[in-house]
Amino acid sequence: MVMAINGKKVSVEWEDNESVEALMDLVSKEPLSIQMSMYGGFEQVGSIGTSLPRNDVQTTTEAGDIVLYSGDQIVVFYGSNSWAYTRLGRITDKNVDELAEMLGKEDVTISVDSE
Repeated sequence: MVMAINGKKVSVEWEDNESVEALMDLVSKEPLSIQMSMYGGFEQVGSIGTSLPRNDVQTTTEAGDIVLYSGDQIVVFYGSNSWAYTRLGRITDKNVDELAEMLGKEDVTISVDSE
């Protein structure tokens, strides 16, 4: 799967779990475009439009982490938070400052495609 933030592709190391498998199945039919909203000064949150399987675990996130929240929302972090999430993946080609620049100034659109 390929993810882009405001049209700029980012490298993601996806988790090997049923939530990611369900997301892959969803985007194999058509690309997913999610309008994200800044929240809490450390994350962008957006509705997937459907529920995915979840296996929430108490987690402390770092910048670059991509998680599933409440089964139907994707969260991309440019800061840190502790909560019960299902891990989906991690952005691997951006450092903390680059993530803050991409995600910390305004609401963004995230797209996920099967490639």
